[in-house]
Amino acid sequence: MQPKILAFVLAGGKGERLFPLTSFRSKPSVPFGGRYRIVDFVLSNLVNSHIYSVYLLVQYKSQSLIEHVRRNWVLSSVIKDHFMTVVPPQMRMGPEWFQGTADAVFQNISLIREHSPGLVLVFGADHIYRMDIRQMIDFHLERDAFVTVAARPVPVEQASSFGVIMTDSEKRIVGFQEKPKKPTPMPDDPHRVYVSMGNYVFNTEVLLDALARAQRKKQHDFGAHVIPDLVETEKVFAYDFAENVIPGTRHYEEKGYWRDVGTIKAFFDAHMDMLGESPLFELDNPQWNIHPSTYEGPSTKILRGDIRNSVVAEGTLIHKARIRNSVIRSGVVIENDVSVEDCIIMDHSVLKKGCSLRRVIVDKHNIVKEGERIGFNPDADRLSSHIDSSGIAILPRGGRPVKGAR
Repeated sequence: MQPKILAFVLAGGKGERLFPLTSFRSKPSVPFGGRYRIVDFVLSNLVNSHIYSVYLLVQYKSQSLIEHVRRNWVLSSVIKDHFMTVVPPQMRMGPEWFQGTADAVFQNISLIREHSPGLVLVFGADHIYRMDIRQMIDFHLERDAFVTVAARPVPVEQASSFGVIMTDSEKRIVGFQEKPKKPTPMPDDPHRVYVSMGNYVFNTEVLLDALARAQRKKQHDFGAHVIPDLVETEKVFAYDFAENVIPGTRHYEEKGYWRDVGTIKAFFDAHMDMLGESPLFELDNPQWNIHPSTYEGPSTKILRGDIRNSVVAEGTLIHKARIRNSVIRSGVVIENDVSVEDCIIMDHSVLKKGCSLRRVIVDKHNIVKEGERIGFNPDADRLSSHIDSSGIAILPRGGRPVKGAR
């Protein structure tokens, strides 16, 4: 019989490197793909894994995320342990907000004691991936582990950008290396190393003891403090994410697809990964759905257009346009003789007659003026756009009010 499980999703990230998309919202609340927000991926993984007791710990600029969860993630109120509840900082220890990942959970120890779970999951909310979390839990139980850390294999030559997990042949964690120049490879693969995904399975009593100990030491982070402190117990294991099997995965998809979309370039590239006949990450998987935002409005209407290799969400009106390699979210209006190439156009924006965009992210509620050209001259673009170091232009969220839109 499986133990009772309680999940905490750490959804308070500032996402400063995603500026200006995070000017008015937290990183997990940033829209992604045609119909999603970044947080929908971890929440879908939990629900698809039959884990229904979930607290989202929010912090910075959380109203957008709170509204999104309220509208789209209502679980059954009939069953006591089926809930998706947003929890802001309780500030039980004083006026400070969460000081780190471990402190966020420590401030909510009362919720753990109230539910008395056998296992506590602590997962991040910032990544694009599919994962059957039950397979990780099975691994944890089979090894009688205190803690299991989800670990992703990456090539040795990329390891200097990550914190590396060192394991023995049984996947027991024996040490850590922070951005090493000469990383220790996986025991059975000299060409790859393990890096942490920031997802953890804890035995409840182990977690409570570890959090209390960390609080006394004024240590506030799982990855930097709590997990390394527990390694000496020899009961901390790494779960190999590459071994996770998702039903319905196509042969052309990247095995173990996982992206931290924490920069504008990574965010943009992850969108491009989902386009084409053989995308690296296929959003269309009925056996493991990523649950999207609900939409109430008309269907998409295309009067005339040359549209190739693009995603067009509901409620979009296209008069006459050339669209290439782009993601168009809901409620967008595209007027005559518009050209859109390698772009992400977010909800309820209007592209006026004759405008041209190339490698541009248009945040919600924008109006691109008639005949305007963005993405062709960075010096000119800086007058109206934020230019990322990657060269991608971003139009910050506009102020045009649209009834019922957020």
